[in-house]
Amino acid sequence: MPRASCGAFAYGLRLPAARAAAGRHAHLLPLLAVVALLLVPPGRGPDAGGGTLADAASGLLVLWCLVRVARARVRPLTRLAAVVVGLPVVGLCAAAVTAHDPAAALPGLVRHLQVFVLVPAAVVLTLRDRRDLVAVAWALIGLALVQGAVGVVQYATGTGASYRGEDVRAVGTFGPTDVMGMATVVAYGIVAAVGLALGAPARSRARFAALGCAALLAVPLVLSFSRGAWIATLLACAAQLVATGPRRALRAALAAGALAVVLVGGLGVGSAMVQERVASITRVAAAPDRSVTDRYAMWAGGGAGGRGATVPPGRALSRRDRPLTGVGLKGFPAHRDSHASLALSSGSDTAGAGMGFRRQPLLSPHNMYLLVLGEQGLLGLLALGGGWLALLLCGCRRLPAALRTGREADCALVALGLLGWQLVDFLYADIGGPSTVLTAVVLGVSAWWALAPRDAGAGAGTAAGGRSRSASGEGAGAAGGGPGVGAGARRSGCGVRSGAGLRSGAGVRSGFGGGPGTVPGAVPPGGRP
Repeated sequence: MPRASCGAFAYGLRLPAARAAAGRHAHLLPLLAVVALLLVPPGRGPDAGGGTLADAASGLLVLWCLVRVARARVRPLTRLAAVVVGLPVVGLCAAAVTAHDPAAALPGLVRHLQVFVLVPAAVVLTLRDRRDLVAVAWALIGLALVQGAVGVVQYATGTGASYRGEDVRAVGTFGPTDVMGMATVVAYGIVAAVGLALGAPARSRARFAALGCAALLAVPLVLSFSRGAWIATLLACAAQLVATGPRRALRAALAAGALAVVLVGGLGVGSAMVQERVASITRVAAAPDRSVTDRYAMWAGGGAGGRGATVPPGRALSRRDRPLTGVGLKGFPAHRDSHASLALSSGSDTAGAGMGFRRQPLLSPHNMYLLVLGEQGLLGLLALGGGWLALLLCGCRRLPAALRTGREADCALVALGLLGWQLVDFLYADIGGPSTVLTAVVLGVSAWWALAPRDAGAGAGTAAGGRSRSASGEGAGAAGGGPGVGAGARRSGCGVRSGAGLRSGAGVRSGFGGGPGTVPGAVPPGGRP
């Protein structure tokens, strides 16, 4: 065969496969657009609004899922998923209605519903199977690589955010007003890469690629000078390693230590500043810096009486003003100064990364749990924290089976690693800034793993967006013979294939009793060839 004909023949073989792959992930495009649009720099003017293109894309994702659910006319979520995902609505609505200024609390209500309810539910409905979650994980890694590369360039060229009088802090495209933005994105990428590497087969290309991405992302994470992101990433990756075996965790710890020695000691990556920043973690009690002092001013315990006694604003607000429903969403700044000590500076100085000097007001306690307790009271904390705890427990309950079979080990490690990172990070951070929408995506990924049904042989498919598969890899509806089995089945509105339209793990379309949906030569369930 001529060389040109061979090339055309090979191209003809690859084209249907490429089209099939593109069609398989087409339903992920609205979700991937939310992640990709975080590369667009947000508005940096003093009058710039809080919304970004990624926030607008998340709204379109929610509307798209609502249309699909309405067209399908089926229950989109299981009872457990609906309760866990919708639980924060109780505290949010109660805090908004009982706020001192309900009109001022309305934007906070919309933002909290977006981050903790609507977008996570849309992610649960969008994801179908393991391949979808892996695709979203690689999208997070890709975003982290681009933002991290921008951050490294900022450090090398002195065009980053101001840190100790020098413009060397890596902040990516988020700017100096959101110094945690790039650190959060890069940390998500590292945790996702480690999860994919640990769940991939040994000596596979996917494992080597994920490990390489994790190693590359370690550099911008260090250059972000974010101690909170360092601690959360270390703990999340350590938990992922321990889950896969203590020996592997020990080997990884030794390799990470050697890498740190090479980067900091050998190559001199931020030697003086990084070492000083790391050492400051151990001096938070003896010699705290300004950021730590501000946190202490809001967190430090003490009685309500006595000169100089301090009370945590979150705890004080919930205890003194409205213990059940809090002072209302967006109500923390108005009550901050009346509950904090005089050591609180009430703001921070920001500059660099294309912006001039600016005084950034302190609008939150830099602790999500205290913020919820102060603004939403005990009701909001129980509702929101209870939902996160339910996700963690349900996800951990599925972890042993995933590790034992190896079929969804990467999904389990990625989802639980991201959820664990977020829960640790909330101890010294809260929502705010352009990167907040990515937190909603991460919570949705974790919710899909923890709550999406995985019943083998369910003929009608799963309504929560997860496509059930049996242990042998066959599509749901192959042997179950439920009501959704038959010829000519199509995609449901929730993005779940049902019936004969499913491909089995062996590449054979599953039918029912040798009906029209069965490929010639296939073995019908319970019959003979």
